[in-house]
Amino acid sequence: MDVQFPRKLQGLFKPNRYKVMYGGRGSAKSWSVARALVMLGAQKPIRVLCAREVQKSIKDSVHALLKDQINALGLGGVYQILETEIRGPNGTQFLFAGLMSHTVDSIKSFEGCDICWVEEAQSVSKKSWEVLQPTIRKPGSEIWITFNPALPTDETWQRFVANPPAGAWVQEVNWSDNPWFPPELEAERLDTLARDPVGYENIWNGKPKTIIDGAIYTSELLAAASEGRIGHVPYDPALPVHTVWDIGISDATAVWMVQSVRNELRCIDHYEANGLSIASHLQELTTRRYVWGTDWLPHDARARELGTGKSIEEVMRGMGRTVQITPRLSIEDGINAARLAFPRVWFDAEKCARGIECLRSYRREFSDKAGEFKPLPVHDWASHSSDAFRYLAVNADSLSYTNHYATLPVHTGDSYAGY
Repeated sequence: MDVQFPRKLQGLFKPNRYKVMYGGRGSAKSWSVARALVMLGAQKPIRVLCAREVQKSIKDSVHALLKDQINALGLGGVYQILETEIRGPNGTQFLFAGLMSHTVDSIKSFEGCDICWVEEAQSVSKKSWEVLQPTIRKPGSEIWITFNPALPTDETWQRFVANPPAGAWVQEVNWSDNPWFPPELEAERLDTLARDPVGYENIWNGKPKTIIDGAIYTSELLAAASEGRIGHVPYDPALPVHTVWDIGISDATAVWMVQSVRNELRCIDHYEANGLSIASHLQELTTRRYVWGTDWLPHDARARELGTGKSIEEVMRGMGRTVQITPRLSIEDGINAARLAFPRVWFDAEKCARGIECLRSYRREFSDKAGEFKPLPVHDWASHSSDAFRYLAVNADSLSYTNHYATLPVHTGDSYAGY
């Protein structure tokens, strides 16, 4: 087949364990990868996993993009396009999955993949990479990564651009590298350049941001970093570890693990997982072998489930946990409580990395129509841990113990790389 690709993406057809493509809008990264995979799959049988951090439905995946490329290349007779899968008669198979919903055991079904394409990789967490990378281990297998950079501290940027694996092919590709850059996008690009020259560098030139637009806790996290409250925060076995939960039914459950020391709230650990039962979440927490205190649950933990007739509160009490319910406040009141509590909070930079990432990315969306940020935060992958942190703040005084004092000091570095 005689098919053209942007010059910078010719490396797609050369063997490399990691192929990393990053840059701004209109660069044809995803378009080119989809086209290359469709071509390869038509020529020989390959098994391709198309992954992203969160995939609630097939609409969130690159299924439609692959379908478009199949039709554009005239390969509609070669591929069978199913609702949740794409197959070729030669044995080629395209599968789709959200990484957050998988564990080391559940992702084993993808061990035989030849290529894993991770799209929108800027939001993939450290945990997801640590699960995925050793799973794609078939001899000669490759991991293709495409993303528009967000922050320079994001796990994907640090892992594959700032400190790429040996032998990785890393390519920055932007609108100026796309020979088919359309006039409609050119008008949009020039408008962004005139209206938002700072944001332009990230949106169109693929440069990492320093601060996310509309981020809610930017100043609070900057203060925590500058004051040394993000670093190594040790577990004190003389004190109980309290947990504060945001419970997801069809999405993620997030838990902050906190020790109270004088007026400090020390976040020593953080947990987030998707698609598991309450019993499974608790089983995972108990592997940490902490001395447990109180589990603070959201108000909806009192709702009875149709299947069991019991509430999550009742289930956890039945498992021997000490449970309290977080007072119900509006989201805005909870955010204000979080801002007030922030100066008391210390974060373990390693164990709470995912939670810090979520707090940093918790944001309001700008309304072009109204000319201002919308009142409610965006509900996305960052919401669950951020909601749990709001509950932590609402319960801040109740979490405090005045009759116990930790003997372990907090150790911080000279600076925190997150800011």
